[in-house]
Amino acid sequence: MIEVSGLTKCYGDFTAVNELSFTVQPGEVMGLVGPNGAGKTTTLRCATGIIPPTAGTLKVAGIDLAADPVAAKRQLAFFADEPRLFDHLTVRQHLAFAAKIYGVPAHEERATALLTELEIADKADQLPGELSRGMKQKLVIACGLLHSPKVMYFDEPLTGLDPLGIRRMKNTIRRLAREEGAAIILSSHLLSLLEEVCTHVLIMKQGRRIAVGTLPDVVAQFSQGEADVSLEEVFIRATGNSET
Repeated sequence: MIEVSGLTKCYGDFTAVNELSFTVQPGEVMGLVGPNGAGKTTTLRCATGIIPPTAGTLKVAGIDLAADPVAAKRQLAFFADEPRLFDHLTVRQHLAFAAKIYGVPAHEERATALLTELEIADKADQLPGELSRGMKQKLVIACGLLHSPKVMYFDEPLTGLDPLGIRRMKNTIRRLAREEGAAIILSSHLLSLLEEVCTHVLIMKQGRRIAVGTLPDVVAQFSQGEADVSLEEVFIRATGNSET
């Protein structure tokens, strides 16, 4: 479970996130959307403990991130839009390193299963320099899932993937929520992706929450009584970014 209450983050006189509150329950996938500069990345970085909030509380799987950051971070995984890997470790060695960091015993079977699901098992002995960007992204995800986190944050997870990889990634996100009960936040400008995999949506603008709730409820809030309104149209109406 993810619990964010009164999250505020200021950089000098600039408030990037302003009194943001929301929850994500186990098994839910929340789409985080907003125009550039809305505060999405800052929200994710605060929620993972990368940067401290100016005010507010954040809990991961019931653990206060500020009070017990190590325990909280053991329950989460953050997948950034830019994969960062060690140049001189193979795919297999990356997973062994992640297992050691998180204290995952006898990790080999789970590591093999993840590599197979993400379709990079045949790259196990290759270095990052030999991998495509999409393959690097899959390796980062395999490392992040190795310790079975209860909370996951995905920032543009489809970047660099081919069409088959995109389909596999969508299926993986659905499975993690449905079968493993993970609480997931998915930040992406690909609104069609969010429509396919998200159960809930949070719309932000200028650091504030514009709307939050189940996907059907948020769509209904901005549909103006129309049928079959897309999330793209809802986003435009909610954020006031319509073309003139």
